[in-house]
Formats: sequence, structure tokens, C-alpha cells
Amino acid sequence: MLPIKWTPLRLKFILNLYGPYLGAGVRVIYISPDWRELRVRMKLRWYNRNAVGTHFGGSLYAMVDPHLMLLLMQSLGRDYIVWDQAAHIEFRKPGKGTVTARLAVSDADLAQIRDRTANGQPFRPEFQVSITDAEGDVVAQVVKTLYVRRKDDRNLPAGEKAGEVEPDQGS
Repeated sequence: MLPIKWTPLRLKFILNLYGPYLGAGVRVIYISPDWRELRVRMKLRWYNRNAVGTHFGGSLYAMVDPHLMLLLMQSLGRDYIVWDQAAHIEFRKPGKGTVTARLAVSDADLAQIRDRTANGQPFRPEFQVSITDAEGDVVAQVVKTLYVRRKDDRNLPAGEKAGEVEPDQGS
């Protein structure tokens, strides 16, 4: 079997065919060529409304999962293990109409991750993502915690070596 050569356009195409995204009406609208930014949107439809007629909270969270993990995997390369480890979502106002989110990984984020994992220890960076409505108001604020470490685990203490204790995959 040939390994897939991932490109931003190919990943966008595949994510937009992914069953849970189709079912929720989630659309990836942009992935930057350097894998540092991804934008997603969701229109309010009959099939993604909750009991009070606004966006279903699970669909709002699905908009931003697992994109940061995918961006970091591509940006850091094969020398790193990247997992979604935890998330927290705070609903700020009812989501009506079309909502969007922009997920980004900066040069500073990548430098911090490389620095904090250089000794072989895992690092758990946190990223904040805002889901906004057409007026720019924040509908939900998401905090994503990722687990990142270098695959070269010679410096890790027992119990944290590859194949031993890994966090739950989550996504």
C-alpha cells in the first residue's frame, strides 16, 4: 500500500467528506499551504439545531476537532507524536446562522513546542479557539490541550517511553 502524500487541498477534500462533518454541516473552507491555518464554518440547518433552534453544542465543538492536532502533525513532521488530550468548551451565546472558526499555529507556538520537547519530555500546549457568528460575536470559546513529544525517547523515564503510557487518542 502506498503512503498518502498529504497536501492541504487533499486533507480539506477528505475532511469535507467525513461522515460526522457531513452530518453536522461542518465545512473546512481553507487550509494554508504551510499547514499553519485552517478555517471552518457551519451553517444553521434543520439537522444541526438543538431543541431551542440554535446550533447544537456537539456540532460547535466538532467544528474545531481534531484540526489543531492535524496542523501540528504536519508542521512538526514525523519526528513528533501529537495527540488531542483534552478540551474545554464554554458556550457564550446562542449560535444562530453561520458560525466560523479560525485555527492557527504560529512560529512562536512551534518554537515553544520544539524547545519544550527537545529533552524528550512531553509538552502539553494549550490553544484557544473562538467560534464566532456573522457579526463577529463569540458564540463559544474552546481551549484545546494537545500532547506533543519527540519520538526519540532515549531520555524519557520508564513509563513514558514510546508504546508504554500514551494519553487517550481523543480524536
